[in-house]
Amino acid sequence: MNVEVDLITACIRKERKAQYELYKLTYRYLMSICIRYSKSYEEAQEALNTGFMKILSNLEKYQSNIPFKAWIRRVQINVLIDEYRKQKKHIDNIKYVEDFEELPVAAALNDAIAKMDVEEIHKLIVQLPPMSQKVFNLYVIDGFEHKEIAGMLGISEGTSKWHLHSSREQLKVMLNKMAFAVKSLLL
Repeated sequence: MNVEVDLITACIRKERKAQYELYKLTYRYLMSICIRYSKSYEEAQEALNTGFMKILSNLEKYQSNIPFKAWIRRVQINVLIDEYRKQKKHIDNIKYVEDFEELPVAAALNDAIAKMDVEEIHKLIVQLPPMSQKVFNLYVIDGFEHKEIAGMLGISEGTSKWHLHSSREQLKVMLNKMAFAVKSLLL
């Protein structure tokens, strides 16, 4: 994505054509971020639009010594985290009961993982509890450190590490169940 300084300047002057051009240039990148943090395409689209509006309204604060792509990524992730916090206030205490039985199907598991596409992996990640999903995405996919994640989500570093560990364990269980299902079909 190559965004010209002139385009950013025109967006700051609130030129609609320039804003639309910036939207087209950044849409795919921002949507890929939103999809990782959202449960549905519609939710991702809403988050993208909110994030883009925040980008437009804060363009004056953009510093040219920072890569534009990194700056819009950070703005979009902050919007997603803010949306999560708003939703979290309305969610009652939900208890997640996980079945952590060990299945000795490592070979079938490896075959199942090798045949998975991004959409299937995303479906598994979306099944994680909301906070674990956010921590997993921020750490594994976006490369943030636990200290940064803790600050963004308002949790301790230890809690961030626990959520990462928990999400990895839950994903292993889900993958084991998939492998078991694959193995059952093969038998």
